[in-house]
Amino acid sequence: MATTFADQLRSLTDEALSALVQLRPDLVVPVPADISALAVRAQSRGSVARCLDGLDEFTLAILDAARLSRAPETAQTSVTAILELASDVEPEDVRIAIDRLRVRFLLHGNEDALHLVGAIDEVTSPYPAGLGRPADFLDPRAAALCADKAKLRRTVLAAPPGARAVLDRLAAGPPIGALSRESVAEPVRWLVDNHVLVPISEAGRAPRADGELVELPREVGLLLRRDTGPLGALRPFPPIPAGAARDPKSVDSAGAGQVMEAVRSTETLLEALAAEPAPILKAGGLGVRDLKRLAKAAALDEAGAALLLEVAHAAGLLGESDVAGSGRSVTVSRAGGAPDEIFLPTGAYDLWRALSSAHRWTALARAWLAMTRQPGLVGQRDDRDRPINALAPDAERAGAPQARREALLVLADLKPGTAPQPDEVLGLLAWQTPRRSRGREAAHRDALSGGALLGVTALGAVTSYGRLLLEDVDDGDLDPLGVRPGATEPPSDAVRTLDALLPAPVDHVLVQADLSVVVPGPPEPELAAELDVVAEPESAGGASVFRVTAASVRRALDVGYTASDLHALFRHRSRTPVPQTLTYMIDDAARKHGGLRAGSAGSYLRSDDEALIAEVMADRRLGPLGLRQIAPTVLVSPLQVARLLGGLRDAGFAPVAEDAGGAAVLTRPRVRRAPSRTSVASRLTEQAGPPLLTGPRLAGVVEQIRRGDIATRAARRAPVSVRAANGQGVQGLTSVQQHGQAMAVLQQAVREKARVWVGYVDSHGATLSRLVRPVSLSAGYLRAEDERTETLHTFALHRITAAVPDEEA
Repeated sequence: MATTFADQLRSLTDEALSALVQLRPDLVVPVPADISALAVRAQSRGSVARCLDGLDEFTLAILDAARLSRAPETAQTSVTAILELASDVEPEDVRIAIDRLRVRFLLHGNEDALHLVGAIDEVTSPYPAGLGRPADFLDPRAAALCADKAKLRRTVLAAPPGARAVLDRLAAGPPIGALSRESVAEPVRWLVDNHVLVPISEAGRAPRADGELVELPREVGLLLRRDTGPLGALRPFPPIPAGAARDPKSVDSAGAGQVMEAVRSTETLLEALAAEPAPILKAGGLGVRDLKRLAKAAALDEAGAALLLEVAHAAGLLGESDVAGSGRSVTVSRAGGAPDEIFLPTGAYDLWRALSSAHRWTALARAWLAMTRQPGLVGQRDDRDRPINALAPDAERAGAPQARREALLVLADLKPGTAPQPDEVLGLLAWQTPRRSRGREAAHRDALSGGALLGVTALGAVTSYGRLLLEDVDDGDLDPLGVRPGATEPPSDAVRTLDALLPAPVDHVLVQADLSVVVPGPPEPELAAELDVVAEPESAGGASVFRVTAASVRRALDVGYTASDLHALFRHRSRTPVPQTLTYMIDDAARKHGGLRAGSAGSYLRSDDEALIAEVMADRRLGPLGLRQIAPTVLVSPLQVARLLGGLRDAGFAPVAEDAGGAAVLTRPRVRRAPSRTSVASRLTEQAGPPLLTGPRLAGVVEQIRRGDIATRAARRAPVSVRAANGQGVQGLTSVQQHGQAMAVLQQAVREKARVWVGYVDSHGATLSRLVRPVSLSAGYLRAEDERTETLHTFALHRITAAVPDEEA
């Protein structure tokens, strides 16, 4: 007959043991050596707390019923006792919850003698179901009152209205009230004097009649709960959100539009940072002024801009670079000097821009799901009343990825098109995982708003491609021992679905008579690169609009286009006739382009056209350039070539630089990039928590534990020779009873600080012995010091096979 927790685990079938491992995967990370090690881990505080975090409200209430119904003498309960406490709901629902606890081994034993894992009382509230401790544990006078049920009822009925209000509040839980000597009101005084409330000690101090804390005895709480039941109002089933029903096609269409907007806004933000890098604050993060500037550039509010910047940083598209390595001087100063580092797009940003819209969005969405940042905190104040900035360390929250997944999975589990209100989502989360959801309301709301901004959700419902994205992420968690690298490829199903919803990329434009260029859809990457050079953006959306200007044509000529190249580009790309106005503008700009040549003198300016040189010298706007004529066709300036070219172009001229041989130097503007970073999406699997085991790997883990248990038990049955200092052999342990004797020897050695010979089985199954001085014995481990080597050793108690006092000590 199984008597210990380990024996009960050992008696399970492989199917039952596999079910336990699936429900509590942290038990096999790493894989325990044997069943005894598994039992120790299953009873540990951390594992029990992690298991409780995944239980729903009703199952936790039934667990409270098991705690309340334990017999004081044996600390056992029974299914019958639990059913009596939960009599307000169907017995079948209660039995299902009990089975849920038993299969996780939070409850173990037969139905008439159920035991709770000891760590449960350590990791849960000391007041199960919000009820106080029994009166006989608190105060003899209160115990005497509670023993007479009729007198207790009369006393409660006789309570003044104010006292009854206090009782009702404490009866709802928790049963503790905090008071001070000055604030002991008359109603509470009446309750204390009549022994309905009991003053209790705090931090080991003796109880006082006007003490800081008072407690409502359990018997009084049960009497006050006679209408709602001992456990309060029980909800066996989750609250069903009564959200609006949307057409799934409308949800997907709205979501696809938001996807395009999110991708476009992210690109605009990063381009704005490339044009004018933002300094990194001393405390880290992006300054408020820079955030406002970037938000204005992308036509977003500050919260939306902060979210997209955080996502871009998490996706590896935005990084930090020192000023010297950025290739450009930064005029923004900090604390009287130039900033040490600035925010810039990384090299990965250029690769990202070359992807399709669906692939670009997927990279952003996966990074958002994985990042340990909570953008909703930006703009709030921290514990020291300092503002939390975007990209600052203060917005780091380790639980943010889990909170996002929880909130989105609630929507994904509903019927497609169901759009519940945020409060309904939070209510459902509070029922599904009350322990884990407590204190995460802000993170869950942040997840819902972030999902809407990125297009994962639309019209309050999750999109079809958003659902596929979550499924792909969940499939990535099925890595039993963390041996597979994080997924770096985008989820193909989500990409294909989103591609079908987004308008197809276009390779043509419509040039209008007013020189506006309409792009009737998202441009192909090659077309987008060409438009960036030859036109100025005016508006974005489903159909973006650009405009060709003299400045944009001059910019195209500067980077190497010729007039014939530009004519060919517009003829090839435009589905409408190219206006003559545009042709004349290109020819006129090309005729003037390069008429002036600049070099270093500081710098010089020359032209074969003496009239043009005279025009430059007569232009008062060019006075700051310090031009001086040294020949009919040559001017010099003390400024560097770049500043000379800029001043001339600002005045409307079209100069070009030349090299020492007189050849024109045509270059694209230098693109500044920060060092490349790895997207946090590659760490998505690592952050998802303990992996789920399935199929052959699950069977392999169970078989490994079984084999290890057989080897360990065989080693224990074999005599172990532990040689003492006097050279005499000591017969090793051969049974569980002798193992208990070894524990007694170790406990005495800890108290007396005496040396002992310890026999144990190492991880390879070999039997060894060591002379040590025990330091502590707790949590399933012996910690002992080896005086010869001055090292501290830790032994798992289930591996110890012998403990013998040192006779020479």
